[in-house]
Amino acid sequence: MKHFLRMLIQVCLYFYCKFLWRCLKFVMRKLTGRCELQRICYNTKPGASRTMKIETSLRDSKSKLLQTSVSVHPDAIEKTIEDIMELKKIDPDINPQLGISLQACLLQIVGYRNLIADVEKLRREPYDSDNPQHEEMLLKLWKFLKPNTPLESRISKQWCEIGFQGDDPKTDFRGMGLLGLYNLQYFAERDATAAQQVLSDSLHPKCSKFSKAEWEKKRMDKAIGYSFAIVGINITDLAYNLLISGALKTHFYNIAPEAPTLSHFQQTFCYLMHEFHKFWIEEDPMDIMEFNRVREKFRKRIIKQLQNPDMALCPHFAASEGLINM
Repeated sequence: MKHFLRMLIQVCLYFYCKFLWRCLKFVMRKLTGRCELQRICYNTKPGASRTMKIETSLRDSKSKLLQTSVSVHPDAIEKTIEDIMELKKIDPDINPQLGISLQACLLQIVGYRNLIADVEKLRREPYDSDNPQHEEMLLKLWKFLKPNTPLESRISKQWCEIGFQGDDPKTDFRGMGLLGLYNLQYFAERDATAAQQVLSDSLHPKCSKFSKAEWEKKRMDKAIGYSFAIVGINITDLAYNLLISGALKTHFYNIAPEAPTLSHFQQTFCYLMHEFHKFWIEEDPMDIMEFNRVREKFRKRIIKQLQNPDMALCPHFAASEGLINM
């Protein structure tokens, strides 16, 4: 009975607050002469703050047109904005900036949804050793990470040198599918110097760029390494979940002037990979069994950063060139 009453009170509060909110919107429109979309666009700076407010306003609207506008095809965005302006009785000649601002927001909102679909498609596609393209990507990964060391054969214990668990890496891609391979190859190719350094440090943590004094200061004399490729797949899982949960909206809405793309996602993976490596060294775990603890602590730190509407995970990598647009 108590549970039922609690639920009833929550439902009543929800509808009461919703009613008050609609009343407030009505009063604000009468006082300012502007609808909520206008007030957001004119009073909020471009970026995540504006786009997320626009997204919430559209999604929570009682108008079917506004509700569905967040999921239209990119080619239909311009027509959708015209329909919204007509519905809200806004003259585009008097308010030209509104249409431009709404278009930028909708491109980001729709683009984020499409990015999720693209990433999910790669995650669901399993690695196929009979697929020449899959095999070519895997061999390129070795070439980019170990340019001076030839791979003796496709099935080889050498794969353990870049952090795979056995002599055939295909079994390690089961959790993240091709997405894990795509990200690792992107990191190794576009940020070759950084990727090779992280790989070297993961194998020989004591031989990293830190001086002996810095190692002693940071208590790193017993630093524990990790499996580069396996951690890369694990960080891919982290990036994927940040994307699916919507946590990366803050980042993408601040860096992508229009629709975020797969390249933006892969660039974000590069950043997470590099930051996790530094975080792992700073944490100085006793052994590899502490990986889950360190990863969870790292995840919470990233999520906390992304809760800042002005946050952009801006790496200074070769992979980020041409992508960051603040």
